Amino acid sequence: MSKMTAYREGMPCWVDLTCTDIGKAMAFYQGLFGWEYTDTGEAGGHYRLASMRGTRVAGLSPEPTASHPQWTTYLAADDADAVAERVRDSGGEVLLGPLDVLDQGRMAMAQDPAGALFGIWQARAHAGSGLANEPGSFTWNENLSDDPRTARNFYFQVFGYAYDEVPGLDYTVIKLHGAPVGGIGDLPPMLPPGSRSFWSTYFQVSDTDLAAARAAELGGEVVVPPTDSPYGRMSVLRDDSGAGFCIISPPRG
Repeated sequence: MSKMTAYREGMPCWVDLTCTDIGKAMAFYQGLFGWEYTDTGEAGGHYRLASMRGTRVAGLSPEPTASHPQWTTYLAADDADAVAERVRDSGGEVLLGPLDVLDQGRMAMAQDPAGALFGIWQARAHAGSGLANEPGSFTWNENLSDDPRTARNFYFQVFGYAYDEVPGLDYTVIKLHGAPVGGIGDLPPMLPPGSRSFWSTYFQVSDTDLAAARAAELGGEVVVPPTDSPYGRMSVLRDDSGAGFCIISPPRG
C-alpha cells in the first residue's frame, strides 16, 4: 500500500469527477471500486469525498448543468497563484480562481494551449489523495494531446517537467526530480476528428478483466477491452454517464 501525505509541485495529487447525476455516479463507483462517501455539506457545495478504508482517494462534484461528465487531474502547487501566473505567461488560460476551498487548500482550474483542462491544487488541510498505486486509487495520469510538442513545452515552462521518450511512439514519460509521475502523448486514434486534448486518469485494480466486466454490469461501457502492456493489463472504460477513465492491474510476477 502506498500512503501519501504530501506531493511535490507538478505531481498529480487529486482527481475528481464532474457529475451531472451525483447519485448515479456514486452508485457506479461504489459498485466498481468499493468507494465510500462523505458529503461536504452546503458549505462545500455537497462535493463528495470518496474514500477507501477511511482514506480519501477522489472527489465527485455535482454539476447538474455541466455539458458532460469528466474526470479532472489536479497538479500540486506550492503556490497556486504563482502557478496560475506561469500558466498565463506560457500560453495557457486560467478559467477559475485561484480561490480558497474552505480550509482545505487553494485551487484554480486551467487549460493548456492545446485545450486540455487541469486543476491546480495548493494543499492546506487536504494534501490530495491519501493513497496511490493500489486498487481503488489513481495510479497514472497522462495528457493526451492533439499537439504533444506544444503541451510538453507548456508543462516544462509551468512545472519544470523533464521527459523521457518512449521508442516508437509520440509519447514521453514526465519526470520530476528523476521520478516518473505521468505522461504526454498523442490523442488516441479511436477518438473522432476534432476531439479535444485531455488529461486521462488510470485507476489501479486487482484484476482488469473482472473490473471491466463489472463496469459493464453497472451500466458502463468497455471502450478498449482488457489488453496487456509492458506496464500491466489495462482497459479503457466509460461510466454509466459517459465519463471516460482507464483501469490497470500491475504486471504479474
